Amino acid sequence: MPSVTVRKVENARDFRAFFEFPWTLYKGDPNWVPPLLSMRHDLLDKKKNPSWEYLEGDYFAAWRGDQIVGTIAALINHRHNEFHQEHVGWFGAFDVYDDQEAANALLETATEWVLARGYDAIRGPQTFTTHEECGIQVDGFSRPVLLMPYTPPYYPKLVEAAGFTKAMDVFSFHLSREGAREHATGDRLERITRKVMERNKITIRNIDRKNLKQEFMLFKEIYNAAWDKNWGFVPMTPKELDALVNSLGQFFEPDYAFFAYIEDQPAGFVMAIPDFNQVLQKVYPRPGVPEIVSLIQALWYWKIRPVIHWARIPLMGVKEQFRNKGIDAALYYYVLMALLNDPRITDSDSGWILEANENMVSIARSFGSTIYKTHRFYQKTLRL
Repeated sequence: MPSVTVRKVENARDFRAFFEFPWTLYKGDPNWVPPLLSMRHDLLDKKKNPSWEYLEGDYFAAWRGDQIVGTIAALINHRHNEFHQEHVGWFGAFDVYDDQEAANALLETATEWVLARGYDAIRGPQTFTTHEECGIQVDGFSRPVLLMPYTPPYYPKLVEAAGFTKAMDVFSFHLSREGAREHATGDRLERITRKVMERNKITIRNIDRKNLKQEFMLFKEIYNAAWDKNWGFVPMTPKELDALVNSLGQFFEPDYAFFAYIEDQPAGFVMAIPDFNQVLQKVYPRPGVPEIVSLIQALWYWKIRPVIHWARIPLMGVKEQFRNKGIDAALYYYVLMALLNDPRITDSDSGWILEANENMVSIARSFGSTIYKTHRFYQKTLRL
């Protein structure tokens, strides 16, 4: 067997191999959900992805002879280092066969790239910020929901054998209609939620579907303020916020979005979205199939013969000055009730939630939700 070599992606041929590798790696895996080709292209294109305005990085691929066996990106997130006063680099776009030699070669390449630029540690995977797919799955290996990564069960072994250790875990919580009924989620928690809202003068309202432009401006205003102290979080740039709104706008369901106020002050928000991954899994977009064909098939499974019965709650936040007043619990209650009252939805995912966020973990459990997936960030120290 030829030895593994790693080379930087520098031309169109190499980029195509890098771009298409997941379809080769995950072929036949019933859990993997392929993205639309345009989504993956916009993610990897440094001219289109607004995050690359402050990222510095390169793409690499591992080869055995003329066969690609893995990919990785090495990068510096300058905004992260400025915001958190750290001096770390990152790896992302990490995909590889169950091949320790290939995994070692890729991770060593990324590590050496970061070390050569004088940084103290390398962390990941993150492709390419916390607002996008990040983490390696360590349990709950099943189909991922929208905007969450799926990685094979052998990844933790490969990364840990390469000298990386756990930096942080993030949880995904699941609540089914049956589970909510057994837990009496609605009856038991409605009284508690109402009392908390009355005591702290909290009001909750649906998003105003007649003024979506202004509502999304309010969402963008709250988003960065609500998440600014979270581990790993970096405030979005205006272009990133616009891209997030445009992306979620494709799947937006007004009945699943709420704002919280204390008196007349906007204090928090929550938003759920239908799990479009159920459509993508049916369509299975892939290289060689024109995207217009995939989009027509997606329309069929989305609107004409709908297959979506899951929803994901990817966005929730409360401004710091309004925390510890029960707003997060009230928002969570409202969005869960909206999902449970929608006859199309049988299951919901709330993720990701930092393991260090004990308050939110406690709230999710009190509503009858259970941890069903864990993703892990890894780190290797380069300088003491």
